[in-house]
Amino acid sequence: MKGFLSFLVLWLISKKNMTGAEITEELEQRRGHRPSPGTIYPVLKYLTNKELLKVDENKKYSLTKKGEEELDMSLNQFFDTFCDVDEMRRHCHCHRK
Repeated sequence: MKGFLSFLVLWLISKKNMTGAEITEELEQRRGHRPSPGTIYPVLKYLTNKELLKVDENKKYSLTKKGEEELDMSLNQFFDTFCDVDEMRRHCHCHRK
């Protein structure tokens, strides 16, 4: 899997099935700016082509079994890399709303 955006999209969809527009809205709430369709839809296409996501007739994306496994592997890699994430958060002087 490539990129942090792919990881984040898998994470969001693992919590609930979402359309591309819903994913865009969630990312805007988290990041403070709205990603363009030219950013989101290529990632969704890539993840679907890799059989990590599937899309239903209502254009809602969901994880496949392979997608669940990829997310688990990516989460483990994330936590192995950032095992001190709680310490990093305490050090951060910027406070999120």
